[in-house]
Amino acid sequence: MKRFVIPREATSWVPVPADSHFPIQNLPFGLASPKGRNEAVVVAIGDFALDLLVLSEVGMLSEEDFPILDSFIELEGEALPALRRRVFEILSAENSELRDSKKLREKALIPLDKANLQVPIPPNAFVDFYSGIHHASNVGKMFRPDQPPLLPNYRHVPIAYNGRASSVVASGTPIIRPKGQTKGPNDENPTWGPTQELDFELEMGFYLAEGSEMGKRITTRAAEDHILGLVIVNDWSARDVQRWEYQPLGPFLAKTFATTVSPWIVTLDALEPFRIEGMEQDPPALPYLRQPERPHFDVQLEVWLQTPKMNKSEKIATSNMKHMYWSLSQQLAHLTSNGTPVEFGDLTASGTISGPEPHEAGSLLELSRRGTRPITLSETGETRTFLQDGDTLILTAYAEQDGLKIGFGECKGVVKPALD
Repeated sequence: MKRFVIPREATSWVPVPADSHFPIQNLPFGLASPKGRNEAVVVAIGDFALDLLVLSEVGMLSEEDFPILDSFIELEGEALPALRRRVFEILSAENSELRDSKKLREKALIPLDKANLQVPIPPNAFVDFYSGIHHASNVGKMFRPDQPPLLPNYRHVPIAYNGRASSVVASGTPIIRPKGQTKGPNDENPTWGPTQELDFELEMGFYLAEGSEMGKRITTRAAEDHILGLVIVNDWSARDVQRWEYQPLGPFLAKTFATTVSPWIVTLDALEPFRIEGMEQDPPALPYLRQPERPHFDVQLEVWLQTPKMNKSEKIATSNMKHMYWSLSQQLAHLTSNGTPVEFGDLTASGTISGPEPHEAGSLLELSRRGTRPITLSETGETRTFLQDGDTLILTAYAEQDGLKIGFGECKGVVKPALD
């Protein structure tokens, strides 16, 4: 597929702050539900969300080409690049269609803080991979200190599990501390109660634009044609629950209580200038997992934490998508390699993306060395091994090069006490 890359020199008549995640070269898609208005598909530009339903109602967007703009569900995946191209035309500095219509402009442009952004697409299925090799190595060292950090299959097969689609929530949704069954190393019997080791996981994910039939697979070369775009994912985890339950079948209740996604779907077209080769795969992947050149993306990742005593959030970790061992294309190719069908709007997450340095850990499990080395927050001197009630956790992501910044916004959650 030929990508529509918006020229670096392009500008919009909508003012865009210098540090904005949403210049005209980005134009990510979301779903908004502003107070007193119908739910609508929107596009981020600067500090505003452009209501595409409003533009459709006045004929600025063709009803024939884009018949449904109050939800992504009825919008065919292949129509999205054409829709993005048309939005670019409307927002371009030299285009007067919307720019010179004050009344329509004021209705169509919603301030981001008034947009009430939702989960972009409530997924029918959610799969979580384990593609961050440094995270996998760190966990292996902590839990299997006398063995090689990576299990023998890691460099051969993309590891994943099927998560819980019904608990995927929008950025800003409160996260209620889950209860579960745990057993300490010296406990005779397990107990049930609130998790004491609530953690975040720094991940990226992609939505599908096009599915596949049962019995057919999607190849690595065709995979990106099936990808609608990327979002930030926080797959919240109860580590003590996970430690007790995960053998022999893997994570279950420790992961299914909440998964937060960022509100904006950033297209691969917008990320095209940030393609990179990524790390070498050794040994070479099996033929069905081999892929074209530059399958990865140089996207910076950050983790920010704010406790109830703090006046502002503090950055506690950084990482980058380049630390993924298995690419997006390999994840989708492996997911469908046994003939499982996938559908429009399915969500696939990368797994925790950690870097090789201590400050690049994508979870508190790693940052605090399994709770043995608390991190200290500079403003208040408070320490954390795992998240406490009232803590606000924010993930953010952006690609930046030569003055061009393509961002994803925020993926945010506030921890609330466990329910009775």
